[in-house]
Amino acid sequence: MTDRASKSLLIHDILGRYWGYDAFRPAQEEIILSVLDGNDTLGLLPTGGGKSLTFQIPALASDGLTIVVTPLISLMKDQVDNLLARGIRAVCLHSGLSRAEHRLGIDRCRLGKARLLYLSPEKLQSERFLETLRGLDIRLIVVDEAHCISQWGYDFRPAYLKIASLRALFPHAPLLALTASATPEVVADIMARLEFRRPNVFSRSFSRPNISYIVRNDYDKDRQLLNILTRTSGSAIVYVRSRIRTRQIAEMLSKNGIAADYYHAGLQAQEKSIRQEEWKSEKTRVIVATNAFGMGIDKPDVRTVVHIDCPLSLEEYYQEAGRAGRDGKPAFAVLIVSPHDKGRLTRAIDEAFPPKDYIRRVYELAGNFLSIPVGEGFGRIYEFNFAKFTTIYSLNPRQARSALHILTQCGHIEFMDEVSTHSRVMITATKEELYHITLDNTKEKVFNVLMRSYTGLFADFIPIDESMIASRAETTEQQVCETLVVLSRMHILQYIPRKTTPYILYTSSRQLPPHILIPPAIYEEQRRRMEMRLEAMKEFAFGSVECRVNVMLRYFGEKPRDVCGTCDECRRRKKRDLSPDRRHELGESLRYMIGQQPRPLRYLLDESAFRQEEIIDALREMMRKGIVTMTENEYFTLNKH
Repeated sequence: MTDRASKSLLIHDILGRYWGYDAFRPAQEEIILSVLDGNDTLGLLPTGGGKSLTFQIPALASDGLTIVVTPLISLMKDQVDNLLARGIRAVCLHSGLSRAEHRLGIDRCRLGKARLLYLSPEKLQSERFLETLRGLDIRLIVVDEAHCISQWGYDFRPAYLKIASLRALFPHAPLLALTASATPEVVADIMARLEFRRPNVFSRSFSRPNISYIVRNDYDKDRQLLNILTRTSGSAIVYVRSRIRTRQIAEMLSKNGIAADYYHAGLQAQEKSIRQEEWKSEKTRVIVATNAFGMGIDKPDVRTVVHIDCPLSLEEYYQEAGRAGRDGKPAFAVLIVSPHDKGRLTRAIDEAFPPKDYIRRVYELAGNFLSIPVGEGFGRIYEFNFAKFTTIYSLNPRQARSALHILTQCGHIEFMDEVSTHSRVMITATKEELYHITLDNTKEKVFNVLMRSYTGLFADFIPIDESMIASRAETTEQQVCETLVVLSRMHILQYIPRKTTPYILYTSSRQLPPHILIPPAIYEEQRRRMEMRLEAMKEFAFGSVECRVNVMLRYFGEKPRDVCGTCDECRRRKKRDLSPDRRHELGESLRYMIGQQPRPLRYLLDESAFRQEEIIDALREMMRKGIVTMTENEYFTLNKH
């Protein structure tokens, strides 16, 4: 039996023993065997394509430790919990852990009590942490969401650039990079930045035949959303681009009899967990979320994903829409757009790339806001109240945030947006004073649990977990917080509640604005690429000439052989077999209604006996021929000939 054959038998045995499957999905086995042969490997697998197995199985088939760099803490926790439930030892390390938890995790890795170590990319910023890793037996390096390392991609994260430093520490460990969406240009950039020994790419087609991609053009997006959700069944995700909108739309759906809740990055960890579990268990049918939701969520039976706000790139849309139908059964990905969205996509480029003088001004104002003298600040990290900063200096928040991200990419600062910190407690009363305090039963129980659960409380501020205390004290998290506030007022302890706040790290001393260099590779070239991504998104969302799936496939470098047959454009073409008489009847009906007075689209759809698709097709044709015009206030008028 050849070595390759024995490896194939081994990984099939692991697949069946731990996951209960008897066969791999397309490209999985090829990627795993490539990694086991010691090759640097880039895996392009669509959302739901089983990326995690391509590194979890090699981790079990090899000796030593596998490092997995991944951007989302929730993704780490979810995967580690799933592995532990299968009897596979795994550890995750991120900024939200206490020192004791961090030390325990490292000790488990050092003693061989873990097969996988999940890390956030920010951990690699610390030279001290890299030295700690040097003492571990690392046999495989995995980079999840690898597109984040490419400055040409849609979701570039500077912290990913430090991942290559692991190669110097562990030169003999192969590297596996994984992503669900990348253009050919980004694929090449990923391999270059991760220092691949030679190009080595395995990919599956980006086509998802079980998903029907549909675009609905409607001024009344709420009405359209209700229409979609009442005509479909099963679990659904609705994506929006603002936290406020998540709550508003969830409330609107609930009022209309659809069980819905909302999710965004600003929720506390326990709230996120509860809402996620209620949705996964189908107590909640619809989760309305920002793009903070979905990555790593293991729910294969999502039947519908709706985007009520237009994403800024096809990569982003493809990843989020691809969370539908991961079980291979029929599903819908619906994008609701209006003419306003086209203008918003156009404005997005100026928000993402404000003028260079504006970027330099933001750099100067940030230094003033933090009271850092010119020539000072190097290596220091500052808490940065972004909302207060933009208010004081009357800055557009979106442009200011973009400016800070560009300054980060240029290496002048490192802007860390919304870093979550643990709650902390320190006992200030003496042990003798504690004997004389009087508390009601609940507060006393909470305080006793606190004292039993943590050591060192009398010496320093210790990170705590209110949800864990609540569970052990058999009360609510709110009651725990209220108890700690009361104890603070009684001068028994000091309580610093958890918070989410941005920080700025000065990677070099503060400079005068004229010395702030913004290279073309970071500004002009990235602006050009964003313009290309936006144009591709516009073609997908507003074009009406071909199969929508084929628009996406060509964008990702594939050459489609045939139309999908299930997107709205393909279905529309099937329905365009109106007889000449019926087509003439529809045209005359529209001419009559618009000829009486300018009409909005909603009126024409409601008053006509024809199908919505037929009416919209007829209007497009009449606009193309110059028969009707759509005004700025979005009414159709009949042109005089």
